[in-house]
Amino acid sequence: MKQQRMAEAFGFFQAWLKNPLRVAAVAPSGRALASLITSEISRDTGPVIELGPGTGAFTRALIARGVKQEDLALIEFGSEFAAALHFHYPKARTLWMDAARLRTVDLFDGRQAGAVVSGLPLLSMPPRKVIAILTGAFRKMGPDAAFYQFTYSPRCPVPLRLLDHLGLEAERIGGTFANLPPAAVYRIRRRHPIPFHLVRFSSRQHVPVA
Repeated sequence: MKQQRMAEAFGFFQAWLKNPLRVAAVAPSGRALASLITSEISRDTGPVIELGPGTGAFTRALIARGVKQEDLALIEFGSEFAAALHFHYPKARTLWMDAARLRTVDLFDGRQAGAVVSGLPLLSMPPRKVIAILTGAFRKMGPDAAFYQFTYSPRCPVPLRLLDHLGLEAERIGGTFANLPPAAVYRIRRRHPIPFHLVRFSSRQHVPVA
């Protein structure tokens, strides 16, 4: 297991060297952060979508909390990470794709997800892409489901103007100094439990910026 973690860390660092904006960290997320971001999820949550799983630190934590592999959809843009995830979690649905296209795929045969866990570097993304990711995710989730996002920033990685634009709200659920670098986790939910498929968004709408 130790050798596997060392190999994952080396592979993660190589991926960061190739594309620092996409990977956004020089090392995989640690156990403390994985425990924090999955702390409100259990086998009773239902299907879970993971965005940007990387080497699978959060995936392992989700499975340890009782989420079945069959109830996991792993959305990964990095081909090297996607291949490794498919090998280690063959019963999960691993998709090699951009998370901004999430709304275009059927993940759980029509079942709504109970949570989304995101390891995506939202701070380095343009507002329109963040909106595409969030709207795609919430269209796949039940009315009371939550989107969990970690960040290395002292503030929520989704600006308040974007949250207002989408009818969402964010709450910091905790932070950890045991991660490298230290990180915090935010829970993002609908302000009103209106299914997102009833909300229309136009590509011509003005997108607010921070």
